[in-house]
Amino acid sequence: MGTEHILGLITGVIFGFLLQKGRVLRFEKQVGALLLRDMTIMKFMLSAVMVGMIGVYALHSWGAITLSHKSANIGGLVLGGALFGAGWAIMGFCPGTSLGAIGEGRWHAVFALLGMLVGAAVFAELFPFVKSTVLAMKDFGKLSLPDALGIPPWPVIGAFWVVSIGLLVWFEKKGL
Repeated sequence: MGTEHILGLITGVIFGFLLQKGRVLRFEKQVGALLLRDMTIMKFMLSAVMVGMIGVYALHSWGAITLSHKSANIGGLVLGGALFGAGWAIMGFCPGTSLGAIGEGRWHAVFALLGMLVGAAVFAELFPFVKSTVLAMKDFGKLSLPDALGIPPWPVIGAFWVVSIGLLVWFEKKGL
């Protein structure tokens, strides 16, 4: 096992621990998020993205990593978002929280995992059709928001932080 694998394992364990401590693995938190009544998951993920984007771009600016964006394909984004949202709404778990819930001993989350595996198998079988139809829609290429805006990433990160902190404060004031 290489250094990257070990660091990935350590990071994953820490993230799983934080998911559990933040109580975002709880079914009621998942449903509360879907109903926009409990922003615990949104606050958790906003915090993770805020910290992660600084870490990723800092490592990139120091030359420690290379960024490799996925292609911004409209059809793929719409289909993927719809499938993700439908699965989350039906099961009350997203992929990460379903595995975390299984780790906590909540065996009903196994059905979410089975659904993901069946969905992946169906997608693999349908991929030639999806590739020629859905993925043939508008593709903007490997584009990041700073690239699209024509500015360096740090002003975008700063703006994201300002908006995110505003949202976090608003959620707290509203008791969400």
